[in-house]
Amino acid sequence: MKRAAILLALLCLAAPARANEAISARVEALLGRMTIEEKAGQLNLETADWSQARDLYLSDAAEARLRAGRIGGFFNMHERALARRIQEIAVHGSRLGIPVLLGYDVVHGYRTIFPMPLAQAASFDLARIERSERIAASEAIGDGVNITFSPMLDTSRDPRWGRTAESAGESPWWSAQVAVARLRGFQGERLAATDSLAACPKHLGANGATRAGLDYTGAEIGERELREVHLPPFRAVVATAPCFMAAFNTYDQVPAAASPFLLRRILRDEWRSGAVVMSDFGALLELERHGVASDDAMAARLAIAGGLQLDMASAVYRDQLPALVRAGRVPEAAVDEAVRHVLRLKEQMGLLDDPFARFTASEGMASPEALGHREEALAFAERSLVLLQNRGDRLPLRTDVRRVAVIGPHADAPQEMLGSWVGRGAYSRPVSLAAGLRQVLDPGAEVVAVPVGDFAGATPAEQADALAAARAADSVVLALGEPASMSGEASSRTEIDLPGAQNDLAEAVLAVGRPTVAVLFAGRPLAIERLSQRADAILLAWFPGTMGGTAVARMLFGLAEPVGRMPMTTPRAVGQIPLHHERLPSGRPAVKWPDVYSANYVDRPTTPLYPFGHGLAYTRFAFQPPVLDRTTIGNGETVNVSVTVRNVGPRAGTAMVQLYLRNRVAPISRPVQMFRDFERVTLAPEETATVTFQVKAEDFAYWQAGDRFAAPAGPIDVMTGPSAGEVQTVRLEYAP
Repeated sequence: MKRAAILLALLCLAAPARANEAISARVEALLGRMTIEEKAGQLNLETADWSQARDLYLSDAAEARLRAGRIGGFFNMHERALARRIQEIAVHGSRLGIPVLLGYDVVHGYRTIFPMPLAQAASFDLARIERSERIAASEAIGDGVNITFSPMLDTSRDPRWGRTAESAGESPWWSAQVAVARLRGFQGERLAATDSLAACPKHLGANGATRAGLDYTGAEIGERELREVHLPPFRAVVATAPCFMAAFNTYDQVPAAASPFLLRRILRDEWRSGAVVMSDFGALLELERHGVASDDAMAARLAIAGGLQLDMASAVYRDQLPALVRAGRVPEAAVDEAVRHVLRLKEQMGLLDDPFARFTASEGMASPEALGHREEALAFAERSLVLLQNRGDRLPLRTDVRRVAVIGPHADAPQEMLGSWVGRGAYSRPVSLAAGLRQVLDPGAEVVAVPVGDFAGATPAEQADALAAARAADSVVLALGEPASMSGEASSRTEIDLPGAQNDLAEAVLAVGRPTVAVLFAGRPLAIERLSQRADAILLAWFPGTMGGTAVARMLFGLAEPVGRMPMTTPRAVGQIPLHHERLPSGRPAVKWPDVYSANYVDRPTTPLYPFGHGLAYTRFAFQPPVLDRTTIGNGETVNVSVTVRNVGPRAGTAMVQLYLRNRVAPISRPVQMFRDFERVTLAPEETATVTFQVKAEDFAYWQAGDRFAAPAGPIDVMTGPSAGEVQTVRLEYAP
């Protein structure tokens, strides 16, 4: 029965490509000259070879396949000379001269490393996000890269998941805005331009809906959550994305890499996308481990029928498709459809016109330092920092200090500033926190760095050194957090508090009594309830990138203003997860704690430690309730929502007014809050300003059958405030 179903799906592929995919006559002519082996080769994406010294090279076997037209592209490619040699062999040394894709994971910078993606999302600065990708694209193109397997668009609501660091957080609306900015940054205005780096957003198929935060696990969610939470960022870029990467995981018990529902029904039929779909690393081989394929041949049939064109690293298409076509088990038309998409992508990128244009344009490119990329990284890092708490206005620190002790595993660890997926950034001379403090403070001030062992804990002697340094200091900075190796792919955690004995270290240092602040370096929101009860001031630095140490130092001493806000909810304890602002209401809501027979825990409040959108400034603001210019809204109409905010603190600062909506009454239970907009305003002390949001019916619409979003008539709660945890509400009536 399964064989018959696969064959039926494959036979359906014999129909000509859809008109909206605009396959050119040049592509058709090229396709008509190809053997079945060359066609399968275009669907084969191989990794570059690595020597024991971690140098890239082209093996004799790979070169032979390249000359035979059996390779459509390479990834892990980041050396200009080798990239050019490979392209020359493909163009001048193969029968048809078809250029290859040269790919790399450019995640948050290439040579200059910007804050990790979740930290970038915390900046709530789309212009800087776009600019950082423009810079990363230029640096990568200089090394021969022409396509990046980025950005990751997975909505993440479980901080245990290591790849949370690569996401834009928990809000599908904000993730969609970030997605658009990232693609615009990578690709520019025209995909064929020599400064355009083709982007391949990933991982289509609810990759962020991990089970218990564990990487590579299946998404056990319904179609509503898929469409309302996990697909919006992908849908937002469907008009500009030339490529999508299918996820490793299953959705509805079908691996995404072989899912006709995801790759054909949604991507092709509903969204009308003509993009190439590629697998993740070795995902076709994993179809056997998922238990849906008995061997490589069946995996190839399932994937090609499911709608996947480009096979990364498994060689399943390369080795299986020719024989399957000759045996009549896969129609050649199905392979042709896939090859058309790959050739069309290469044509869109300008590779069929001049495969060396990017090499020529980037010849002699100035260094990142000369181009001002480090300054860009510093400015971005400053905007990504989040001031979590500041009791007693502990921050900013006094600038007239003579001795500062920086204590903890992140005290003087420059490479740890970068986080995961750092491209070629290890050579970017990253700035540690201790080095940043020395840059910022007066030359006569002394900075004493006490790294205190590793992240697992400190020896008694190391702790004694730390306490001695604290006693001798005017101010103390605790440099705490997780190592970069604890975030990113395959880096899930069951506990997300400070690793090792860092809480004990922090409490011992705080007990010394010197003015002390804590800085957290992490790839996720950490459940730091214990630290939050003891430290007056906590600054979340994330993994801030090449210039992270300088950015943090400037923030600590008031040379920069904190404007970052949390793109994810921070739990008090891991037992609260999943915890996010778009939760559904309960029939027995928690009104107070402790309280019986309501949605309460017996050992902790249900509220988060820090809500979505949270972040303090070095001043304070008073927010007035929202005011509507009309109390009803119909289809096609707009309601203006005005909010007045006043700086009631001692210094200038920037407030971020946030807008949330809720369908108060609907045929189905709807989230208690949906983040929909924000506006920043910088105010002097006692200055007042009014910001205005525009609300339309589509802002509170939700998924209906057939990829249709709509809302029923009824009341809409309009909420504004400084975070999801501190809003004021006014009622709007929707009358379509």
